[in-house]
Amino acid sequence: MRLSTSTLYVTATTAGLALVLTACGGGSGAKSTAAGTWDKNVTVNIGSLYEPQNLDNTAGGGQGVTEALNGNVYEGLFRLTDDGKVDKLLAQDYQASADGLTYTFTLRSGVKFHSGKELTSADVKYSLEKVLADDSQSARKSNLEVVKDIATPDAHTVKVTLSQKSISFVYNLSYVWIINSEAKELKTSEDGTGPYTLAKWTRGSALSLDRFAGYWGDAAANKQVVFHYYKDATALNNALLTNAVDVVTSEQSPDALAQFKSNQSYKVNDGNSTTKLLLAFNDKAKPFTDVKVRQAVSAAIDDQKLLESVWGGYGKLIGSMVPPTDPWYEDLTKVNAYDVAKAKKLLAEAGYAKGFSFTLDTPNYDPHPTAATFIKSQLAEVGITVKINTITPDEWYTKVYKNHDFTATLQEHVNDRDLVWYGNPDFYWGYDNKQVTQWVAQAEEATTTAQQTELLKKVNRQTAEDAASDWLYLYPQIVVANSKLSGYPLNGLNSQFYAYDIKKQG
Repeated sequence: MRLSTSTLYVTATTAGLALVLTACGGGSGAKSTAAGTWDKNVTVNIGSLYEPQNLDNTAGGGQGVTEALNGNVYEGLFRLTDDGKVDKLLAQDYQASADGLTYTFTLRSGVKFHSGKELTSADVKYSLEKVLADDSQSARKSNLEVVKDIATPDAHTVKVTLSQKSISFVYNLSYVWIINSEAKELKTSEDGTGPYTLAKWTRGSALSLDRFAGYWGDAAANKQVVFHYYKDATALNNALLTNAVDVVTSEQSPDALAQFKSNQSYKVNDGNSTTKLLLAFNDKAKPFTDVKVRQAVSAAIDDQKLLESVWGGYGKLIGSMVPPTDPWYEDLTKVNAYDVAKAKKLLAEAGYAKGFSFTLDTPNYDPHPTAATFIKSQLAEVGITVKINTITPDEWYTKVYKNHDFTATLQEHVNDRDLVWYGNPDFYWGYDNKQVTQWVAQAEEATTTAQQTELLKKVNRQTAEDAASDWLYLYPQIVVANSKLSGYPLNGLNSQFYAYDIKKQG
């Protein structure tokens, strides 16, 4: 499971046989670029460990549905680019009122859903309301709860009134898929406006997308993309070596990289990730109600050694929830840095000179079991006994996320700009600092991005000093591809993987 801020949960699935790779070459479909000749009618085969749970990103579809469908099948009013910028997409233009409470969006003309229906303001209203519904599991539901009213003055205009200022409103809209208001069975089918339509989803094996002939923008550079799903990194790498897939969205086995680095047929790309591995404490459960205990545990774990053991020379230490790609990043790795003597001192001051014991709820897929075993060994050196309780992603979602029935857990958080969750005392980890909550609220109501950044830097430092969680490391984003491929995304922002610019040389 990689938690996409709110309720994203996913399991790696078993893989079936890969579809036959479409040949790339000349002919009527061939085009020339500076990089060489590429075939606009080629099929691009993509290898992944993250199959969707279902195809609805408001119904727990998981990381896999974002990876395959976001930007490819579904589009938003705005698009989050691979380098973290927000561009207009289905919104032709927009205006914000002077008080920051009313946004008026003008929709692009000539946009059609895959069913053939024309995009209207009613579809935008429906899509926003779907995110805000009581049963929604959207990653940005709580951020968008500032929406007070949605009006549709005409077919191409949407007017949204907020209950309070939200400087992140447009950014958060990049997470909202615009869906045909008349669409049904969205867990197994789709009706988006993107450059691809869903061709076929064979559960446990593959999901294929075909180029949409009626797309309003530039046509996809390839005719078809097929996401192939594998149960482990070894199977995924073997698929790449045998040309069953052309690219791996996120390499999870650094030990296997040497075989690709030494082979000119492949290119290894080390991009920027936003995925953090957390040792998340339940800050409302003893002994983690005590800041000194949290600080001690953080100081007792050698994050660098863990990172090396899991990822070799890849990945980064961050010391907080904020990755370097966020505007309010600050290097806080020296706060609660590895220091066994300090950890023992803090435990004694907290009344646990002889240590204590706790249960660590651990998702059952890599790297969590490895990290849990490492943490258990490290904490034993300061007298803390760890019992590892291995659970499935579904069990984690119910036990930890929904019911808050845990003392500490391991989890990945995928999204960028998710520091703000420490301003919500009701979030699953229960961190409750009134000053932090106030700063987060003030940052969201800021007039300028400079004001927002200044306030969130304060939040970043305070949560680090409070050891609200132990941010073990930032994942690397390693994309390995056939050297004939170009145009694939390099960074792992929120697990999206735009496929429409991918070209394959002949």
